Amino acid sequence: MNPIESRHGGVILTDTGADFAVWSRHAEQIDLCLYDINGGGEICRLPMTRGEGDVHRLHVEGVTEGAHYGYRTHGHYAPDHGWWFDPSKLLVDPYAKELDRPFVHDIRLSTFGVDTAPLVPKSVVTRDRLARPMMPLMPLMPKGGFIYEVAVKPFTIRHPDVPKNLRGTVAALAHPAVIDHLKRLGVDAIELMPIVAWIDERHLPPLGLSNGWGYNPVAFMALDPRIVPGGVAELRDTVAALHAAGIGVILDLVFNHTGESDRLGTTLSLRGLDNLSFYRHLSDNPGVLVNDTGTGNTLACDHPHVRQLIVSTLRHFVLHAGIDGFRFDLAPILGRSLSGFHSNSRTLQAILQDDILEDRVMIAEPWDIGPGGYQLGNFPPPYLEWNDRARDNIRRYWRGDAHMTGTLATALAGSSDVFARDGATTTRSVNFIAAHDGFTLFDLVSHSHKRNGKNGENNRDGHDENYSWNNGVEGETHNRTVRRQRRHDVIALLSTLFASRGAIMLTAGDEFGRTQHGNNNAYCQDNEMTWLNWEGLDEELLEATVALSAMRKRFSIFSQTEFFNGGSDVAWISARGVPMTVEDWEEPDGAAFGMILTSWDRKLNAEVRLAILFNRSHLTQDFVLQPAAGRKWRKLSSGRSTPLIHLKPRSVEFYLEP
Repeated sequence: MNPIESRHGGVILTDTGADFAVWSRHAEQIDLCLYDINGGGEICRLPMTRGEGDVHRLHVEGVTEGAHYGYRTHGHYAPDHGWWFDPSKLLVDPYAKELDRPFVHDIRLSTFGVDTAPLVPKSVVTRDRLARPMMPLMPLMPKGGFIYEVAVKPFTIRHPDVPKNLRGTVAALAHPAVIDHLKRLGVDAIELMPIVAWIDERHLPPLGLSNGWGYNPVAFMALDPRIVPGGVAELRDTVAALHAAGIGVILDLVFNHTGESDRLGTTLSLRGLDNLSFYRHLSDNPGVLVNDTGTGNTLACDHPHVRQLIVSTLRHFVLHAGIDGFRFDLAPILGRSLSGFHSNSRTLQAILQDDILEDRVMIAEPWDIGPGGYQLGNFPPPYLEWNDRARDNIRRYWRGDAHMTGTLATALAGSSDVFARDGATTTRSVNFIAAHDGFTLFDLVSHSHKRNGKNGENNRDGHDENYSWNNGVEGETHNRTVRRQRRHDVIALLSTLFASRGAIMLTAGDEFGRTQHGNNNAYCQDNEMTWLNWEGLDEELLEATVALSAMRKRFSIFSQTEFFNGGSDVAWISARGVPMTVEDWEEPDGAAFGMILTSWDRKLNAEVRLAILFNRSHLTQDFVLQPAAGRKWRKLSSGRSTPLIHLKPRSVEFYLEP
């Protein structure tokens, strides 16, 4: 462990044993408990000494790497006043890098006075090993790059080429068959959905369900043994293999809440160590947890020791696994104080200013459900931001909503209406059309309504407004015409995404037609509903995605993030081949329009013009492209030239003028 972190918590191995440290301001006493690594029984319980800054410390002779331990706290137990000290509860070290087993929900974890040592995973003493020289000097994620969102277990659990003993683990991501797929797609970086240790929400086990997404963490640094059984060494080796293939790795982390949940929740770590400090409470009623996350509690990210825990976690994954960047779930929590969200918050700035983190890729999900929780465009540069406004506008355009031509053009151009505030000249948008949360891309064009009944909440959970459509039949169908129309719509959506300015993100499986059968909140479906069906993939969709990704990499315009200047870099044209008029922009139906870009062509090694033509109608649209003197427009996919383009229904087509 780095000495910077050791001042605040964790374990450092010494020549003779180990130094243990844990922070708590309000605990009267903290005991260190050591456990037998074979039978799991408690070996000893040792009182720690409170030192400077309320860090409780103890040096124990003879402790070696692999030792198992936990903490118990003494103090007041008065939940109405925010006190949750209960020495019967074994607590996980917030700085633990490894746990001996996963968390399993049990009512006894929430019951005062009941010993939980048999239930709670033991923290494991580890020795830090640096990722360098395997870690690249700069993160592997270019501007305007292609991010591929991956849920680790669903991604490989059914992959026929991955050995059974690796399926569903982080190690499987390093398998040649998986890397070949990523390289075929042209992925710049994979974004791993949470892989740190989490616990099921308490309502799931009685329903026979389990959390398959991981957005309910308990330990921020310790990897979940179910999907990373080899711990940080497994992650480090996998990252190195992906780096060798030119692919970066981004971790999706949750610092907005923990799996200890609301007042009826479990006592596993932070709650038992110092509930009043680690979580946000009503200022005039410390017994009431603030719930800006919708999950029962909210981490007090403006507290100095929470801030240090967050920064230490990020440093750990960069230094010891070589991680290229991070995506922050419900990121406004990172900028919250009692007075609301602040873009210049000390926590957001501390992440950017740390000497290890300053060059890493940082991505914010810019919303939570608290007051003023929607903060798209308000994070400080260089944070990238998930752009749900572009997502919805792209969906609405292809659904056929009126007056959407201008809003689509704005999204294609990098959403300057959002990101050009305060004189900014570059977009920080991460454009996407579907993500883990919500409909899959194929379900988006197959369902007008969500189908979440299997989640056990009577279809009340999940978003109700998805801007989706079903192409005439709700859900699965054998009608070939409907199936063909849906494929065309997915390709049109993918084409729009890959033609947009800014970084882009695609969720694993959307490139070949994955479905969750209309479930748009499948976090609790750790089963074949979410597991990718590699043997049933739609090869036509996959080939279309591969071609779009290659096109995006071919033309330099897509790796540039500056806003268009409105000069020679972009021109907007109507189907008549002339500049768009006010009437064209305001046409309610807006069936077709085009975008002409000036770009460097890396294949031809020359400057060219690239026309991207959109036709959302269900009829063929005649389209005119005016060539420069002595030149011809040629269809990018075939190389054929034609004086009049017959733009297919529900399509996006690309034309090149060399």
